Amino acid sequence: MTPETETAFAAIRAEFGAASLARVERMLEPGAGKERHPLQRAAKWILPGLSPTPWHDPYAHAELAPVVRALEANQLAIKQELDAAWAGRREVFADYEHYLNRQQDWQALHLFRDGALVEESALLAPTAHRVVRETAVETEKICPLLECHFSTLLPGAVIAPHCDLWNFSINLHLAVDIPDGCRITVAGETRSWAEGKCLLFDYSFEHEARNEGTRPRTCLLIDLWHPETTPPERRALTALFTEIRRLLGES
Repeated sequence: MTPETETAFAAIRAEFGAASLARVERMLEPGAGKERHPLQRAAKWILPGLSPTPWHDPYAHAELAPVVRALEANQLAIKQELDAAWAGRREVFADYEHYLNRQQDWQALHLFRDGALVEESALLAPTAHRVVRETAVETEKICPLLECHFSTLLPGAVIAPHCDLWNFSINLHLAVDIPDGCRITVAGETRSWAEGKCLLFDYSFEHEARNEGTRPRTCLLIDLWHPETTPPERRALTALFTEIRRLLGES
C-alpha cells in the first residue's frame, strides 16, 4: 500500500477499532482470494467473508429494499422519459465501455459516474435521476467506485461470459423496457427480466446477457455496496481503489 492508503486505513482503524479492516487486510495478503467459488475465478479481488451467493432476493436486504421499491414504483415514468430521450436525443447514448471491451451494440446513458451524479442526465431522465439521488447516492448505498446507467442492448447483442472485478459491490437491475427473447445467466442459472421489477446479483460470478428480440432491451443498472460490507470497509475500499486508479493513471 502507498503512504496515502496507509494513512487512510490508520484513520479508519482509529475511529472504528483495530479489527475493523481485518477482511480488507486479508484480501490484500499475498495469495489471497484462493478460497472462492470456481465461477468467481476471473474476478480480481474477493473480499473474504461475503456470502458466495450469485443471485439475491432484491427485497431480502433491509439496506437495499428501499432502493428496489422506489425504482419499481417509478418504473412507468422512468420508461416514458427513457423512450423520449432515445427517440429525441439518441446522440447522448454512447457505446458502453466495459473494463474488458467496448461494444457498439451495448449503449449507455449514465446517471452516476466517477463518484458523482451526472447532472446533465437530470434533464433527460429526471425521475430516475431523482430516485437514484435520494435512495442510493444521498444514503451512500451506491458504490462510488462504480456507476449507475441505463444499459441498452440492441437486437442481437451478446455480452460474453465474464466476471467483474470484485465481489464487494452488487449489481441491481431495474427492468425498464424488456422485449421477448432477452435473458441473463449468472453462475449457470438463466433468468429473464420482468418489466417493472428488479434483479439483484453478485457480478463477481461469471455472467452473460443477450437480446435475441427485435427491439432494444433497457435496464437501469446500479452498482451498490454489497449489503454484507461494513461502513469502515467501504471507506477503506474506496480509498484503496481510488489510489490504485490514480497510480494506474485512470483518474
